Amino acid sequence: MNSQFSLQNISVQDCTTIDLDRITDPRGNLTFLESGRHLPFDIKRVFYLYDVPGGADRAGHALKTCHQFLIAMSGSFDVVVFDGKNKHRFHLNRSYYGVHLPPMIWREMDNFSSGSVCLVLASEFYDEKDYYRNYRDFLRAVTGLEA
Repeated sequence: MNSQFSLQNISVQDCTTIDLDRITDPRGNLTFLESGRHLPFDIKRVFYLYDVPGGADRAGHALKTCHQFLIAMSGSFDVVVFDGKNKHRFHLNRSYYGVHLPPMIWREMDNFSSGSVCLVLASEFYDEKDYYRNYRDFLRAVTGLEA
């Protein structure tokens, strides 16, 4: 499935929570996610964050072309997104929903609970050239102005 998003005028409003299908059972619940059905992109890469030390922050970057979907598989954490003008904070604490982050959105993650695990599904293979790791470079890219 190709992205439904234009890279022009991406905003924090394009960052959305997505509820996943759940099958509840007295023996334990099951949540599933199918590529091309639940997300607005095909999944090419999966990775996870774990053993994040108390008080540590993660992310601190934007991606030029890659979409990501973040799920709190265990514990909780916050995802703060910024589009160059507006900021929004998502609190993730359940494994049956996550937040979709389109390209050209600066993201930071903080407030990790002890034992939290963040699963990330990505639309692209890893490519360091796809990253804005410098906040000023990101601001220049989205605003066209010197930061």
